Amino acid sequence: MEVILKEDVAKLGSRGDVVKVAEGYGRNYLLPKKLAIEATAANRAVIDQMKAAAARRLAREKGDAETLAQQLAGAELSFTRKSGERDQLFGSVTAADIAHELESKGFHIDRRKIQLNEPLKSIGDFNVAIKLHRDVVVPIKVTIKKDVVAESAPPADTEKAGAEA
Repeated sequence: MEVILKEDVAKLGSRGDVVKVAEGYGRNYLLPKKLAIEATAANRAVIDQMKAAAARRLAREKGDAETLAQQLAGAELSFTRKSGERDQLFGSVTAADIAHELESKGFHIDRRKIQLNEPLKSIGDFNVAIKLHRDVVVPIKVTIKKDVVAESAPPADTEKAGAEA
C-alpha cells in the first residue's frame, strides 16, 4: 500500500513523502491516526499544494528572520550582578534574562531561541547566538559587570547616641 505522510514518522519518512507500507500498518495505524493519507492522484495534488504553501511560508519566515537579524546585529546587552571572589556571580544570567533585556529594547525574542548551553556565571564579555530561523543565527554581545556597592558611612545618629552614654 502506498501512502503520503502528513507528519514526520520515525523510521519511515518525512512529511510529504510517498512511502510503501504494509497493508495492516497503513490501514490500522497510519490512516486512523491521520499520520498519512492514501496515495491517490487527487491526494498527491493536495500534497503538492501543501508543499508549495509550506515553501512560501518558510521563505517568508526566513526573510522576516533576516530582517530581524540585521536589526539585532549591533545589539549589546549589559547586566550588573553581585559577585564574589574570583568574579563568580551570586546567581547567573540565563536565556530568560537575555530575552527580557531584549524585550526592553523592543525586540520580541522567545527565550528558547537563545542558544545558551549553560547560564553565564562569571563577570566578562560573552557572545551569545540567537537562532531566529533554521538558517539565520545572529550573535549578540553580552557584558556582565560587577555590582559595585558603595560602602556607606555610619549614620550620624550612632555618634550622638555614643556621646550621651
